[in-house]
Amino acid sequence: MEVRHDPEARAMREAEREQRGEWSGAGRRARRSDWDEQDHSVGQLVGDLTSQVAHLARVEAQLAAREIADKAKRGAAGGGMFAAAGTLALYGGAAFALAGGIALALVWPAWLAALVMGAALFAVAGIAALIGRGMLRKAMPPLPDETMEHAREDARALRGRMHR
Repeated sequence: MEVRHDPEARAMREAEREQRGEWSGAGRRARRSDWDEQDHSVGQLVGDLTSQVAHLARVEAQLAAREIADKAKRGAAGGGMFAAAGTLALYGGAAFALAGGIALALVWPAWLAALVMGAALFAVAGIAALIGRGMLRKAMPPLPDETMEHAREDARALRGRMHR
């Protein structure tokens, strides 16, 4: 079974064991070597497995929370870009529409110049909206995919160990 080593998880596990009085830092090596040499009852093994699975679930939940927070930040950035695109389309578009309308009014009737400028502005705003939507889609769904895959690997490893 492959085991991932997480320094934070190890520190949390040691603190929990010390709190329960299972073993202290000084007697740690002796207790572990005793484990290898002794036969343990099924009840002790199940108890140890239960505590380890509970600890693993807590660590995986923390990792999931971090991953969701990261995805939320990316989603917020995409939403901000989408809002910025709308704002720029409004103000920049008004300035360009004015300049372009005046220039086209020299060649075409004023109504046709305004119509062409409006269509061009909508096209630019549509492109900005598509870019913002793409950024939002990359952040969705806000699920901790990596953490869920790690949890599946852990579950597969545990099932493999239990069948032996």
